[in-house]
Amino acid sequence: MNLNSTLWAQFVVFFILAGFTMKFVWPPLMKALDERARKIADGLAAADKGKEAMAAAEKRVVAELASARDEGQKRVGDAEKRALGIIEEAKKTATEEAARIIAAAKDEAEQQVNRARDELRGEVATLAVKGAEQILKREVNAAAHADLLSQLKTEL
Repeated sequence: MNLNSTLWAQFVVFFILAGFTMKFVWPPLMKALDERARKIADGLAAADKGKEAMAAAEKRVVAELASARDEGQKRVGDAEKRALGIIEEAKKTATEEAARIIAAAKDEAEQQVNRARDELRGEVATLAVKGAEQILKREVNAAAHADLLSQLKTEL
């Protein structure tokens, strides 16, 4: 075989193979590569959107946490104010109740003092009659001298 004819034959076979490859093999291969590149681009775009959505969600979470913290502090402050109001009201009620109890106790003590005075007056009058009886060595009639005894009670 001649080297030139072999070279020409290889040249023809190469171009036939190149034409066949460009016509039948290359388009599906390019289509697969383009499809793959499109999927990768879509995936990267979705990842970027996901990152943006995650950043937005994180901002919303931070805002919600700050809002919840502020609301919680407000509620705690309101509860403390209410507790102080209740405590002040309880102190006021206790003071009023204590004043009422003290006034009632004073009234009761005054009534007991008055009763004791009345009893003592009666006893003093009786003792005075017995003392006068002893002094006079004779019996003094309490019914006969009732006016004198009542006058003695009022003086005591």
